[in-house]
Formats: sequence, C-alpha cells, structure tokens
Amino acid sequence: MSKFETLTLNCQDGYQLSACFYEASASKQQPYPILICPATGITKQFYHRFSCWLQAQGYAVLVFDFRGIGQSLYGPLKQSTASIVQWGQQDIPAAIDALLDKTKAERLILLGHSAGGQLLGLVPNHAKVAKVIAISGSTGHIKGLKGRTKLLAPLMFDVIFPLSRFTLGYGPTRAIGMGENLPKDVAREWAQFCSKPGYVINAIGKTVTRQQDYHVQIECPITAIWSTDDEIATEANVKDLLRLYPNAATKAIELNPSTLGHKAIGHMSMFKSSHENLWPIIEKEIAA
Repeated sequence: MSKFETLTLNCQDGYQLSACFYEASASKQQPYPILICPATGITKQFYHRFSCWLQAQGYAVLVFDFRGIGQSLYGPLKQSTASIVQWGQQDIPAAIDALLDKTKAERLILLGHSAGGQLLGLVPNHAKVAKVIAISGSTGHIKGLKGRTKLLAPLMFDVIFPLSRFTLGYGPTRAIGMGENLPKDVAREWAQFCSKPGYVINAIGKTVTRQQDYHVQIECPITAIWSTDDEIATEANVKDLLRLYPNAATKAIELNPSTLGHKAIGHMSMFKSSHENLWPIIEKEIAA
C-alpha cells in the first residue's frame, strides 16, 4: 500500500499550504522528483492514485492545494483573498523549494494540470524546474474553446462570476461541475485571463510587473499533452500556451480517445484510474 506524508508548506508571504509527499519507492530511484500542480478548483486528493502510481515507478511526488482551495482554505471562502497570480508567484515557488528540500535534489519536474501548467512564467525560482509536462495545458482562450464549454464560458465569465462576486462573495463553480468553488479574485482573474490570448500574460504590466515576467527567461523543455475531445485545451489554445516560451524547446502530444480505448478523455480524465493506460504515455515524457 502506498504511503504519503502530510506537509505544511510556508509561502514567502506567510501563507501556509496543505500538501502530500509521496516518498519514492526504495527499489527504484528516479533522478528527478515530481511536483504536481493542480487545475483551477481541483484539490490534491484528485491526484492521489496517479501520485501513488508515480511513486511505484520510483518518483518522489509532492502535490498540494493552492491557496483558497481544499485544505489550503482557512475560514469562509468569501473572505479569501487568494488569486491566480499568487498561485504563480507564491504557491508554486514554495512547493518547489519544499520538494527539493525534502528530496535533496537540485531540480524537479513540474507536472501541471491545466492552470497548474500555465503559470511558470510567474515563478521566480523557475530555474529549479528541469522540465514541464503540461497535462491539458493551454491558455483556455475563450475564442479557442469548443463544444458545450464554448457556450457555457461566456455565461460563467460575464454573468455568473460578476453577479456572484457581490451576492455570494465567491465563484460558484461547484454547481456547474467545475471543481471547488473559487475565491472571488481567482474567478475574476480566470475570466480576465481567458478573455484574450496568452492567459496570465494579460496580467503583465497590471498586477504583475515587467520584472516579474519570466516567460522569455525559461529554457527548460515544455511538453503539452492534450486530448482531441478536450473542449478547453484545444489545438489552438495549446499552441497559444507554448508560444509564450520563445526560448524553451516545446512540443505538443495529441491523444485520440478512440485509438486509446476510451469514449472520452476530455480535460480531466487523464488522472483518473479509469484511464490508467494513459499514465505510461505521461511517464514516457517525464523520463525522456
């Protein structure tokens, strides 16, 4: 049975994050530990089975809840001041340092799911990342969406989020099946970032200074893995993400559900045990 350790991560601004650390299997020791950065509104528990599988392959793994989400939320959600920018500038850096301190490794592999793979350009200690694997990684630009999500997004971003900010004090994403309810500023930034190409690049010069923009400094390889039935990480939006890193070696890997024995993969299913046959595909890129 897999074992993990519960940790508390200390961010530079004093905020504390809840995390789980999976020590590498003693019989197999991979050179790089893996930091799993969750999608918007998704808790660390969602990645437990995948983390256990990576652990069995010889990887040390750390997965955490972003501030304002899951066990990294303290007090009423409507009082949370968490933001996506803070996730990139504070939370991911703290998780990087904690995992490297725990394993005594010099660098790690960042495996980000959706938003978790979109924020490296805001991370000040990005040089400690040896490689990025962005699962369902894209900018989520609203014009690049497709299917039901293309119809739902304008309603969520332009109507539900602005109204709920003042009536509820948070973004009610749970009711529409999109993860945990969101702190109001996370919901606001999500809508703003997806309204134009480039996602978090839209914060540069506004809530993020030019000096805090590290996109052009990043040189580690970045691989986006996406599914053809993903309504958010579409081909156009995957390309929109990878173009933000002009000095990194980037590539995209397209998965077709039918050829892999699935009716659907979408934006969320790559981490589900029902789709465990996809995990070796991910691990192959980790080990490459």
